[in-house]
Amino acid sequence: MREILGRRRRLLSRRRDRKPEQIGAALTFATEWQWPVLPGVAPDPQGRARCGCPDPECTVPGAHPFDPGLLAATTDERMVRWWWTNRPSAPIVLATGGTAPCAVSLPALAASRALAALDRKGMRLGPVVAGPHRWAILVAPYSMEQLGELLYAQDFVPGSLRFHGEGGYLALPPSETGHGQIRWERAPLPGSASPWVPDVEAVVDAAVEALTRKGVSAPEL
Repeated sequence: MREILGRRRRLLSRRRDRKPEQIGAALTFATEWQWPVLPGVAPDPQGRARCGCPDPECTVPGAHPFDPGLLAATTDERMVRWWWTNRPSAPIVLATGGTAPCAVSLPALAASRALAALDRKGMRLGPVVAGPHRWAILVAPYSMEQLGELLYAQDFVPGSLRFHGEGGYLALPPSETGHGQIRWERAPLPGSASPWVPDVEAVVDAAVEALTRKGVSAPEL
């Protein structure tokens, strides 16, 4: 009987620990950094690789908004606290663009090469979000016109390179999605104000180079 009670206490302790981790991160993003966030749809409990949304072929299970929709993203402390008090394990979804960072994402292996190339050039980088299959480099907000000019200047833009701009979204750590845990590959400095992020230009150049290098075959994930 003592063993059973001990197991229950440990399980309850883990659940309690999980709640402040999620809500604490969501509140930091929203109230300290002024990044608008909202809870993502949870993975399907019947199979974590599937999504809890109605789309049976969802490609980003548990990593996108559904109810509420993306337009509900906010920096309001009371709303954020209410969401994650009622849904303590919900993924944290950032509404990119506007006053929040945008992102350039690419498959994990190519992303690690792009980061290495940027490091060799001595370029300063901000936070980098990593999932099991894709990494996202946070960049300063950009317009569609600015992005279009950057891409037009490239000889070739791989389809595995993706952009999270105005009207887009990105799951943030420590979210658990259908594809696995979201973490920081390059974490923001602890206790800092809203993290500094680079402009998109140099990041796009390094990402395209990493994906088009001879012998590189990046999956369309």
